[in-house]
Amino acid sequence: MRRESFRDRALVLRTYDFAEADRVIVLLTRGHGIVRSVAKGVRRAKSRFGSRLQLFVDLDVQLYPGRNLATITGADTVAFYGSGIIDDYERYAAACAALECAERLAVAEDGSDPFLYDVALVTLGRIQRVANPVLALDAFILQATAHAGWALSLFDCAQCSAPGPHHAFHPGAGGAVCLHCRPSGSADVPTEALHLMWLLAHDRVEQAVAVVAGEGGAELAAVAHRLTRAHLQWQVEGRVAALAVLDEG
Repeated sequence: MRRESFRDRALVLRTYDFAEADRVIVLLTRGHGIVRSVAKGVRRAKSRFGSRLQLFVDLDVQLYPGRNLATITGADTVAFYGSGIIDDYERYAAACAALECAERLAVAEDGSDPFLYDVALVTLGRIQRVANPVLALDAFILQATAHAGWALSLFDCAQCSAPGPHHAFHPGAGGAVCLHCRPSGSADVPTEALHLMWLLAHDRVEQAVAVVAGEGGAELAAVAHRLTRAHLQWQVEGRVAALAVLDEG
């Protein structure tokens, strides 16, 4: 049975060389979820669209389904987010972490749900321009995990719903926990850091940037990032390599 080709908007999440002149391109599409594809002959100097199939490019792609890999038969650039990212280490590392997180979280997404693709585009734009790109990354993680069904409780106790604010956090418990519910290994955290995470989770990134710009804001941002990373890695049950690179930089 002949399978029909299709067009979709897509972000390149990851690439690797394949065969003599081909390249495997892992795409986050708007309407089909994760699509693993091959761009044939793309590593040759005369490739028609090889330069477009790179990180931080929003594409309009034509794909022909295959047994294991779809074949990219056309690709047009819609927007390029690399400007201001690829020449700045922190922005580049944050953007790479966002793309890796998108691939890890896409397993919880319905392929027809455009949310993850849309919020990934917004995140790349923010990483380009905001003063603290890690805040944009953390906002993406908190919003994407919430959409996947893993929303944190950041005020009331995640276990018994006792009104907050509370001063302890545990990713396995679901976020903030009260004195009576806190499991062993919970982190003691300032409530201001949990409030910062709440702003990011509710897409109030500009307010979060203003908080971080104030006195003691850098320390709050560091705590919020550490808790956000712990939450993500608890949910995906593993280390996110690009996050480790960002935090070691």
